[in-house]
Amino acid sequence: MATTDLSVSNAAAGLDAETLSMMLAALHDFARHELPDSRMLELDHEDICPEDLVRAMCGEQLGIQLLFIPEAYGGMGGGSFDVYRVCEQMARLDVGLATSVLATFLGSDPLFVGGTPEQKKVWLTRIAESGILFAYGATEPEAGSDLGALRTTAVPVVENDKLVGYRINGRKQWISNGGIADAYTILALAPAGPTWFVLERDADGFTKNKPEDKHGIRLSNTAALFLDDVFVPLDNLVGGVEGQGLVQAQQVFGYTRLMVAAFGLGAGWSALDRAIAYSTERIQAGAPLSEKQGYTHKLIVPHVVRLEAARASIEETTTRIDAGEGENGALNTEGAIGKYFATESGNTAAEAAIQAHGGYGYTRDYIVEKIKRDVRITTIYEGTSEIMEMTIARDRWQQHLKTRGEYYRERARELDALHARRPDVGANAAALATWALAGVLEACRVGRLTRNQHVLLRLGELIAWAECGQPRPPTARCRRRRTPASLRPSWPPSAGRSRARPHRPSPSTDRAGYAARPRRTPS
Repeated sequence: MATTDLSVSNAAAGLDAETLSMMLAALHDFARHELPDSRMLELDHEDICPEDLVRAMCGEQLGIQLLFIPEAYGGMGGGSFDVYRVCEQMARLDVGLATSVLATFLGSDPLFVGGTPEQKKVWLTRIAESGILFAYGATEPEAGSDLGALRTTAVPVVENDKLVGYRINGRKQWISNGGIADAYTILALAPAGPTWFVLERDADGFTKNKPEDKHGIRLSNTAALFLDDVFVPLDNLVGGVEGQGLVQAQQVFGYTRLMVAAFGLGAGWSALDRAIAYSTERIQAGAPLSEKQGYTHKLIVPHVVRLEAARASIEETTTRIDAGEGENGALNTEGAIGKYFATESGNTAAEAAIQAHGGYGYTRDYIVEKIKRDVRITTIYEGTSEIMEMTIARDRWQQHLKTRGEYYRERARELDALHARRPDVGANAAALATWALAGVLEACRVGRLTRNQHVLLRLGELIAWAECGQPRPPTARCRRRRTPASLRPSWPPSAGRSRARPHRPSPSTDRAGYAARPRRTPS
């Protein structure tokens, strides 16, 4: 997912509000036209990735890839906030399709953060101008969340006492776009340590397995990769230096995990929108379900609150990244908190949406059944929820120890002060939770309880809940930098118009005949 440089402070990063609105509207209109519910359900049933649609979205027809590429390489230089908004929109349509689009930008991340200027110019320009698809080849059968355990090897090839390239051998598993990508970034163990390489799809000895038969996101292509003595030229060693692979991967976790968080947010809202629409039509005991608190306050309201709390966390962190605070993975923990809370909330919301539909929700004709199968993956890929809990707990535990317990106490005092100034924002409840969290952490220190892994996992969960529940100042949603005028007329590239009409979604109808409630776009 290449975007603006995370290591450079740039308070003006991102698109202006008009251009972002145009992009979201064009994406919505394109996907609804090309992927109506009937086709989406058919593709899901037949387990088919619509490669033509993915390439259209990342090519001249829509040109969504321009958002992720810096202006220097022919893109629009979208910021993290912009990418989160687009990822949410894509996930509201279909998480599988969103995964296919996002895979290209995850695959280009090693180049973006670690590539030489020449490598960036070659590959990022090809993504912008030609819309080539990338895949991110890190995960292996025996090395999932633990990338340090990878077994794929890269052996130097020396000719006439000169290093000319590497021979790569190994296997990659669960690779999004694995069977359809044009280029791949492959993590392999070189003599100096884990290292990224760029591989073309037609390289000798490189084969792709058939697509996995998955529980959900069946509109995405997921396949295993086999590398049998594949030669990679020296120019395709990312950064030109061995041993930087894990460092490069860590640098963008705070960012990439937020994009998956946006998937959870978008899918969760898509499910709730359908449940809300159903509740206005379904009559029980002489009244719509939407008028019954036992229904709304169990199956709708709590999930709206959690999803919007997750949104606040995502927006705060993406805004900070765009302001240059994400250097060297400085916001990785915040990214983990956003991913954990948004994806768990989205998964729970989709579960509630099935319950809200009763027996109908359990049938495949109703989109909520598919959404539940799709959103489940967001709690697994780009770091499982358990890895997120551990990441969160370890970092905040260290903060607790370094500050002698003052880390959350200071936050609680700030929330108490906020409540004194603004008693209408719920800061008193957040302060109470934060004081309690500080007490729990101190009790764990005194009792040396963090020696138990399951305690750390539960601490990670509590920390995510507490931090996502804290009131935040409004984030800067107005884009501060104008998109270059030369790019504006081409969005979308083949639309034949210089600007898109701001999106005002009309009610769409799923196969069950229930109109989906339009949701207002934040201003």
